[in-house]
Amino acid sequence: MSTYVLIHGAWFGAWCWNSTKSLLEAAGHSVIAIDLPGHGDDNTPASEIKMETLVARVGQELLAQSEPVILVGHSMGGMVISQTAEAYLDRIERLVYVAAYLLQNGESLFQVSSSDSDSKIAPYLLPDPENGLLGIRTEAIREVFLHDCPEEVIAEAEARLRPDLIAPQVTPVSLTAENFGRIPRTYITTLNDRVISPSLQKQMFTALPCDRVLEIETGHSPFAADPDRLTAMLLS
Repeated sequence: MSTYVLIHGAWFGAWCWNSTKSLLEAAGHSVIAIDLPGHGDDNTPASEIKMETLVARVGQELLAQSEPVILVGHSMGGMVISQTAEAYLDRIERLVYVAAYLLQNGESLFQVSSSDSDSKIAPYLLPDPENGLLGIRTEAIREVFLHDCPEEVIAEAEARLRPDLIAPQVTPVSLTAENFGRIPRTYITTLNDRVISPSLQKQMFTALPCDRVLEIETGHSPFAADPDRLTAMLLS
């Protein structure tokens, strides 16, 4: 049996993994879904959070496990698991990117996402640089994040939506072949994605190859649109 550590994306929290977590646990695995600092139910002030703050929180969870884990990142969480892998390579069995930012050394999420001309998210963004936050219009949940998901999932997401943090998104990742590069990678690409376009996803996993690339016919949130299929991919 494996231990899965699930990392959410921007604006979301650990709650988004609830269905996937239950399915993985039903298959006999240990599963930990965490709120990154400043996300979900974590109330760390934005002014105190940098990229290394997010990495330290994930690292804390990795060190608490008896064996290396399968570390899964969704969307912005891809940036986080890559940087975590650089610092905690011996605690990770495999990295899994789910519709996630797979950045090369020296790239930032903001830099790469700004180049995604096929993404539909830009009109919904609400920058608040004075407070270090990036808000998003509530209608984005239905229109771009969860357009193929059940109504109850959309309602929960609308109720729990939180502004995200600017600082980590503009921070370039610092990755090496000796550390990050040694860990096997899987990419699960979402073919109907409106947030990170399928074309950008392909560009990322082509530029930084993964030993497995799997396709799922959903939008940006397969954990809500098709948790059974996503779970089968994670189990594979």
